[in-house]
Amino acid sequence: MKTLTVYYSFTTGNTRRIAEKVHSAVGGDIVRLDPVKPYPQNYEEAVSQGEEEVRRGYKPELKPLGVDLSQYDRIIIGTPTWWYRMSPVVLSFLSNSDFTGKTVVPFMTNAGWPGTVIEDMTALAEKKGAKVENAHEFLFSSDEKHFDSMMTPEKELDEWIDSLK
Repeated sequence: MKTLTVYYSFTTGNTRRIAEKVHSAVGGDIVRLDPVKPYPQNYEEAVSQGEEEVRRGYKPELKPLGVDLSQYDRIIIGTPTWWYRMSPVVLSFLSNSDFTGKTVVPFMTNAGWPGTVIEDMTALAEKKGAKVENAHEFLFSSDEKHFDSMMTPEKELDEWIDSLK
C-alpha cells in the first residue's frame, strides 16, 4: 500500500512531529500543507485571523503538493485543532481533494479542546470518496510554557503507529 502523510502545523510543531514520526515508521512520502498566503508571523495576529477563518469556514488557497494523490492508496492527514475544528488549511485540502478508493487516516493534535475535528475530518473524507480508519487524537499541554509537551502517553502513540504498519 503506497502511503502519503499530509499535515499542517503552525506554532509549536506538534502535528509536524507526529506526522514525521508516522512517516519514519510507515514509509511512503510526506508533504506539509502550506497556504499560498502565509499566516502572520505575529502570534496574536495569526490567532485572530485563524479564529475568523474557522468561524467563516474559510478554505485558503494552498501551494501545490508536489505529489499526485492518485498515486497513493492511503493518505494519513494531520491537523492541529483551531477553535474546536480542523485548521482551515486542512479543511481546504480535504474539501478540494478526491479520495475515491483511498483509505484516509485522520489525526489531530489539541491542547484539551478536541471539538469535532475527527468527526468533521471523517465526514468530509467520506463525502470525498474515502474509507476512513484508525483516526486518532493526541493531547498536548495547554500550559503556554509547555505547549510542545505531549500528554497522550508515548506508548499510545507508538501503538497507533504500529497499527498503521
